[in-house]
Amino acid sequence: MAKPRKVIISCAVTGAIHTPSMSEHLPVTPSEIAEAAIGAAEAGAAIVHLHARDPQDGRPDQTPEAFTPFLKVIKQASNCVVNITTGGAPTMTIEERIRPAETHRPEVASLNMGSMNFGLFPMLKRFPNLKHQWERDYISNKNIIFSNSFGQVEHILTTLGPLGTKFEFECYDTSHLYNLKHFFDAGLVKAPLFIQTVFGLMGGIGAHPEDVMHMKRTADRLFGDQYRWSVLGAGRNQMPIAAMAAAMGGHVRVGLEDSLWVGPGQLARSNAEQVAKARQIIEGLGLVLATADEAREILELKGADKVGF
Repeated sequence: MAKPRKVIISCAVTGAIHTPSMSEHLPVTPSEIAEAAIGAAEAGAAIVHLHARDPQDGRPDQTPEAFTPFLKVIKQASNCVVNITTGGAPTMTIEERIRPAETHRPEVASLNMGSMNFGLFPMLKRFPNLKHQWERDYISNKNIIFSNSFGQVEHILTTLGPLGTKFEFECYDTSHLYNLKHFFDAGLVKAPLFIQTVFGLMGGIGAHPEDVMHMKRTADRLFGDQYRWSVLGAGRNQMPIAAMAAAMGGHVRVGLEDSLWVGPGQLARSNAEQVAKARQIIEGLGLVLATADEAREILELKGADKVGF
Protein backbone atom coordinates (compact mmCIF):
# COMPACT_ATOMS: atom_id res chain seq x y z
CA MET A 1 0.00 0.00 0.00
CA ALA A 2 1.37 3.43 -0.97
CA LYS A 3 2.26 5.80 1.85
CA PRO A 4 0.17 8.99 2.06
CA ARG A 5 1.82 12.05 0.51
CA LYS A 6 3.47 14.56 2.88
CA VAL A 7 2.24 18.16 2.66
CA ILE A 8 4.29 21.09 3.94
CA ILE A 9 2.40 23.87 5.70
CA SER A 10 4.21 27.20 5.71
CA CYS A 11 2.90 29.92 8.02
CA ALA A 12 3.59 33.62 7.33
CA VAL A 13 2.92 35.07 10.75
CA THR A 14 2.83 38.87 10.26
CA GLY A 15 4.07 40.14 6.86
CA ALA A 16 4.01 43.77 5.72
CA ILE A 17 0.58 44.09 4.11
CA HIS A 18 -1.84 44.14 7.01
CA THR A 19 -1.52 46.81 9.69
CA PRO A 20 -2.14 46.67 13.45
CA SER A 21 -5.43 48.61 13.29
CA MET A 22 -6.95 45.86 11.13
CA SER A 23 -6.70 43.13 13.77
CA GLU A 24 -5.68 43.07 17.40
CA HIS A 25 -4.38 39.55 16.76
CA LEU A 26 -1.68 40.62 14.27
CA PRO A 27 1.74 39.99 15.88
CA VAL A 28 3.78 43.20 16.16
CA THR A 29 6.34 43.00 19.00
CA PRO A 30 9.26 40.53 18.94
CA SER A 31 7.65 38.46 21.70
CA GLU A 32 4.32 38.35 19.82
CA ILE A 33 6.06 37.31 16.59
CA ALA A 34 8.04 34.59 18.40
CA GLU A 35 4.92 33.33 20.17
CA ALA A 36 2.97 33.29 16.88
CA ALA A 37 5.70 31.35 15.06
CA ILE A 38 6.12 28.79 17.85
CA GLY A 39 2.34 28.36 18.10
CA ALA A 40 2.07 27.85 14.34
CA ALA A 41 4.83 25.24 14.44
CA GLU A 42 3.15 23.41 17.32
CA ALA A 43 -0.10 23.40 15.31
CA GLY A 44 1.65 21.71 12.38
CA ALA A 45 3.53 24.31 10.32
CA ALA A 46 6.90 22.94 9.17
CA ILE A 47 8.07 26.38 7.94
CA VAL A 48 7.53 29.83 9.47
CA HIS A 49 7.94 32.86 7.20
CA LEU A 50 9.02 35.95 9.10
CA HIS A 51 8.91 39.74 8.82
CA ALA A 52 9.73 42.23 11.60
CA ARG A 53 7.82 45.30 12.74
CA ASP A 54 8.44 48.40 14.80
CA PRO A 55 7.03 47.42 18.22
CA GLN A 56 5.74 50.98 18.81
CA ASP A 57 3.46 51.50 15.81
CA GLY A 58 3.66 48.21 13.88
CA ARG A 59 5.22 49.53 10.68
CA PRO A 60 7.44 47.08 8.75
CA ASP A 61 11.06 47.11 10.00
CA GLN A 62 13.72 45.47 7.83
CA THR A 63 16.77 46.11 10.02
CA PRO A 64 18.57 42.86 10.88
CA GLU A 65 18.48 43.89 14.55
CA ALA A 66 14.68 43.84 14.52
CA PHE A 67 14.77 40.11 13.64
CA THR A 68 17.40 39.05 16.20
CA PRO A 69 15.22 38.80 19.35
CA PHE A 70 12.53 36.55 17.88
CA LEU A 71 14.88 34.42 15.75
CA LYS A 72 16.78 33.29 18.84
CA VAL A 73 13.60 32.53 20.80
CA ILE A 74 12.05 30.55 17.92
CA LYS A 75 15.21 28.51 17.40
CA GLN A 76 15.43 27.64 21.11
CA ALA A 77 11.77 26.63 21.32
CA SER A 78 11.15 24.91 17.99
CA ASN A 79 12.70 22.76 15.27
CA CYS A 80 10.71 24.56 12.53
CA VAL A 81 12.36 25.80 9.32
CA VAL A 82 12.82 29.59 9.42
CA ASN A 83 12.16 31.52 6.23
CA ILE A 84 13.18 35.22 6.28
CA THR A 85 11.66 37.72 3.89
CA THR A 86 13.66 39.57 1.22
CA GLY A 87 10.42 41.24 0.15
CA GLY A 88 10.24 43.39 3.27
CA ALA A 89 7.67 45.99 2.25
CA PRO A 90 7.12 47.05 -1.38
CA THR A 91 8.19 50.60 -0.48
CA MET A 92 11.71 49.54 0.63
CA THR A 93 14.95 49.47 -1.37
CA ILE A 94 16.56 46.19 -2.36
CA GLU A 95 19.51 46.96 -0.05
CA GLU A 96 17.16 47.25 2.93
CA ARG A 97 15.22 44.17 1.93
CA ILE A 98 18.18 41.78 1.68
CA ARG A 99 19.98 42.67 4.90
CA PRO A 100 18.14 40.45 7.43
CA ALA A 101 18.63 37.28 5.35
CA GLU A 102 22.24 38.22 4.55
CA THR A 103 22.95 38.74 8.25
CA HIS A 104 21.08 35.77 9.70
CA ARG A 105 21.65 33.23 6.85
CA PRO A 106 18.38 31.26 7.22
CA GLU A 107 17.60 27.91 5.62
CA VAL A 108 15.05 29.63 3.37
CA ALA A 109 14.47 33.20 2.19
CA SER A 110 11.52 34.45 0.16
CA LEU A 111 12.28 35.94 -3.26
CA ASN A 112 9.74 37.81 -5.38
CA MET A 113 10.24 36.95 -9.03
CA GLY A 114 9.08 40.08 -10.85
CA SER A 115 8.19 43.76 -10.58
CA MET A 116 4.48 44.50 -10.28
CA ASN A 117 1.83 47.03 -9.39
CA PHE A 118 0.87 46.51 -5.75
CA GLY A 119 -2.61 47.68 -4.75
CA LEU A 120 -3.59 47.62 -1.09
CA PHE A 121 -6.01 50.56 -1.33
CA PRO A 122 -9.23 48.46 -1.67
CA MET A 123 -8.71 47.53 2.01
CA LEU A 124 -9.52 51.14 3.04
CA LYS A 125 -13.23 50.42 2.50
CA ARG A 126 -13.11 47.57 4.98
CA PHE A 127 -10.84 49.33 7.48
CA PRO A 128 -11.75 53.06 7.45
CA ASN A 129 -10.58 53.74 11.03
CA LEU A 130 -6.81 53.23 10.92
CA LYS A 131 -5.10 54.50 14.08
CA HIS A 132 -1.69 55.49 12.71
CA GLN A 133 -1.08 57.98 9.92
CA TRP A 134 1.57 55.67 8.38
CA GLU A 135 -1.11 53.00 7.93
CA ARG A 136 -3.39 55.39 6.01
CA ASP A 137 -0.51 56.69 3.85
CA TYR A 138 0.66 53.15 3.09
CA ILE A 139 -2.70 51.53 2.39
CA SER A 140 -4.09 54.43 0.32
CA ASN A 141 -1.04 54.65 -1.98
CA LYS A 142 -2.11 53.86 -5.56
CA ASN A 143 1.40 54.35 -6.96
CA ILE A 144 3.29 51.43 -5.39
CA ILE A 145 5.41 49.46 -7.83
CA PHE A 146 7.03 46.49 -6.12
CA SER A 147 10.44 46.50 -7.76
CA ASN A 148 12.04 43.12 -8.48
CA SER A 149 14.10 43.68 -11.62
CA PHE A 150 16.34 41.02 -13.17
CA GLY A 151 19.33 42.83 -11.66
CA GLN A 152 17.75 42.94 -8.19
CA VAL A 153 16.74 39.29 -8.28
CA GLU A 154 20.24 38.31 -9.46
CA HIS A 155 21.76 40.35 -6.62
CA ILE A 156 19.70 38.42 -4.05
CA LEU A 157 20.51 35.07 -5.65
CA THR A 158 24.26 35.73 -5.82
CA THR A 159 24.37 37.17 -2.29
CA LEU A 160 22.34 34.56 -0.42
CA GLY A 161 22.96 31.49 -2.61
CA PRO A 162 26.62 31.11 -1.52
CA LEU A 163 25.41 31.17 2.13
CA GLY A 164 23.48 27.96 1.49
CA THR A 165 20.10 29.68 1.78
CA LYS A 166 17.43 28.29 -0.54
CA PHE A 167 14.52 30.30 -1.82
CA GLU A 168 10.75 30.39 -1.64
CA PHE A 169 10.19 31.78 -5.14
CA GLU A 170 7.08 33.94 -4.88
CA CYS A 171 5.37 34.05 -8.27
CA TYR A 172 2.41 36.44 -8.50
CA ASP A 173 1.84 35.95 -12.22
CA THR A 174 2.75 33.73 -15.16
CA SER A 175 5.64 35.99 -16.21
CA HIS A 176 7.29 35.37 -12.84
CA LEU A 177 7.52 31.67 -13.64
CA TYR A 178 9.24 32.53 -16.92
CA ASN A 179 11.60 34.88 -15.05
CA LEU A 180 12.50 32.01 -12.74
CA LYS A 181 13.09 29.75 -15.75
CA HIS A 182 15.65 32.29 -17.01
CA PHE A 183 17.64 32.07 -13.77
CA PHE A 184 17.23 28.28 -13.63
CA ASP A 185 18.56 27.88 -17.17
CA ALA A 186 21.45 30.23 -16.34
CA GLY A 187 22.44 27.93 -13.44
CA LEU A 188 21.87 30.57 -10.76
CA VAL A 189 19.28 28.43 -8.96
CA LYS A 190 19.30 24.69 -8.40
CA ALA A 191 16.54 22.08 -8.21
CA PRO A 192 14.41 21.30 -6.37
CA LEU A 193 12.88 24.77 -6.72
CA PHE A 194 10.36 25.77 -4.04
CA ILE A 195 7.74 27.72 -6.00
CA GLN A 196 5.05 29.62 -4.10
CA THR A 197 2.31 30.72 -6.51
CA VAL A 198 0.42 33.72 -5.12
CA PHE A 199 -3.26 34.33 -5.91
CA GLY A 200 -5.67 37.19 -5.27
CA LEU A 201 -3.36 40.15 -4.58
CA MET A 202 -4.29 43.24 -6.59
CA GLY A 203 -1.61 43.62 -9.25
CA GLY A 204 -1.02 39.89 -9.61
CA ILE A 205 -2.99 36.97 -11.00
CA GLY A 206 -6.53 36.42 -9.70
CA ALA A 207 -7.83 33.66 -7.45
CA HIS A 208 -10.16 31.78 -9.78
CA PRO A 209 -9.62 28.00 -9.94
CA GLU A 210 -8.64 28.47 -13.60
CA ASP A 211 -5.85 30.83 -12.47
CA VAL A 212 -4.55 28.14 -10.10
CA MET A 213 -4.69 25.53 -12.85
CA HIS A 214 -2.95 27.84 -15.31
CA MET A 215 -0.03 28.55 -12.95
CA LYS A 216 0.35 24.84 -12.15
CA ARG A 217 0.26 23.82 -15.82
CA THR A 218 2.82 26.50 -16.70
CA ALA A 219 5.15 25.46 -13.88
CA ASP A 220 4.82 21.80 -14.90
CA ARG A 221 5.70 22.66 -18.49
CA LEU A 222 8.69 24.85 -17.52
CA PHE A 223 10.14 22.79 -14.66
CA GLY A 224 8.78 19.24 -14.91
CA ASP A 225 9.73 17.34 -11.77
CA GLN A 226 12.40 19.89 -10.79
CA TYR A 227 10.16 21.87 -8.44
CA ARG A 228 7.98 21.62 -5.35
CA TRP A 229 4.71 23.56 -5.63
CA SER A 230 3.02 25.55 -2.88
CA VAL A 231 0.17 28.06 -2.94
CA LEU A 232 -0.78 31.22 -1.14
CA GLY A 233 -4.33 32.56 -1.42
CA ALA A 234 -4.90 36.13 -0.24
CA GLY A 235 -7.79 37.05 2.04
CA ARG A 236 -10.93 34.91 1.72
CA ASN A 237 -9.21 32.86 -1.00
CA GLN A 238 -6.79 31.36 1.52
CA MET A 239 -8.51 28.10 2.46
CA PRO A 240 -10.26 27.31 -0.87
CA ILE A 241 -6.96 27.60 -2.74
CA ALA A 242 -5.14 25.64 -0.02
CA ALA A 243 -7.69 22.85 -0.41
CA MET A 244 -7.40 22.88 -4.20
CA ALA A 245 -3.60 22.74 -4.15
CA ALA A 246 -3.42 20.02 -1.52
CA ALA A 247 -5.75 17.89 -3.65
CA MET A 248 -3.60 18.59 -6.74
CA GLY A 249 -0.31 17.50 -5.19
CA GLY A 250 0.87 20.80 -3.73
CA HIS A 251 1.93 22.30 -0.42
CA VAL A 252 0.15 25.21 1.28
CA ARG A 253 0.89 28.51 2.98
CA VAL A 254 -1.36 30.22 5.50
CA GLY A 255 -0.84 32.93 8.12
CA LEU A 256 -1.95 36.43 9.08
CA GLU A 257 0.40 37.92 6.46
CA ASP A 258 -1.89 36.49 3.78
CA SER A 259 -5.31 36.67 5.45
CA LEU A 260 -6.62 38.07 8.72
CA TRP A 261 -9.63 35.77 8.60
CA VAL A 262 -10.49 32.20 9.56
CA GLY A 263 -14.06 32.28 8.23
CA PRO A 264 -16.57 34.74 6.74
CA GLY A 265 -16.45 37.90 8.90
CA GLN A 266 -14.44 36.05 11.54
CA LEU A 267 -10.96 37.32 12.40
CA ALA A 268 -8.40 34.61 13.11
CA ARG A 269 -7.36 34.81 16.76
CA SER A 270 -3.94 33.39 15.96
CA ASN A 271 -1.76 32.01 13.19
CA ALA A 272 -2.09 28.60 14.84
CA GLU A 273 -5.85 28.72 14.25
CA GLN A 274 -5.28 29.02 10.48
CA VAL A 275 -2.68 26.25 10.54
CA ALA A 276 -5.15 24.00 12.37
CA LYS A 277 -7.79 24.70 9.71
CA ALA A 278 -5.35 23.92 6.89
CA ARG A 279 -4.34 20.74 8.71
CA GLN A 280 -7.99 19.69 8.90
CA ILE A 281 -8.30 20.11 5.11
CA ILE A 282 -5.07 18.21 4.40
CA GLU A 283 -5.86 15.31 6.72
CA GLY A 284 -9.45 15.25 5.42
CA LEU A 285 -7.97 14.49 1.99
CA GLY A 286 -6.14 11.49 3.43
CA LEU A 287 -2.77 13.28 3.35
CA VAL A 288 -0.20 13.75 6.11
CA LEU A 289 1.56 16.88 7.37
CA ALA A 290 5.30 17.02 6.76
CA THR A 291 7.39 17.59 9.87
CA ALA A 292 10.09 20.25 9.79
CA ASP A 293 12.77 17.63 9.14
CA GLU A 294 10.69 16.07 6.36
CA ALA A 295 10.31 19.54 4.82
CA ARG A 296 14.12 19.90 4.95
CA GLU A 297 14.41 16.62 3.08
CA ILE A 298 11.72 17.49 0.48
CA LEU A 299 13.29 20.90 -0.24
CA GLU A 300 16.93 19.77 0.28
CA LEU A 301 17.74 22.46 2.86
CA LYS A 302 21.07 22.99 4.59
CA GLY A 303 19.79 22.32 8.14
CA ALA A 304 19.11 24.42 11.24
CA ASP A 305 22.70 23.98 12.47
CA LYS A 306 24.02 26.06 9.55
CA VAL A 307 22.05 29.27 10.09
CA GLY A 308 23.49 32.51 11.51
CA PHE A 309 21.25 32.85 14.56
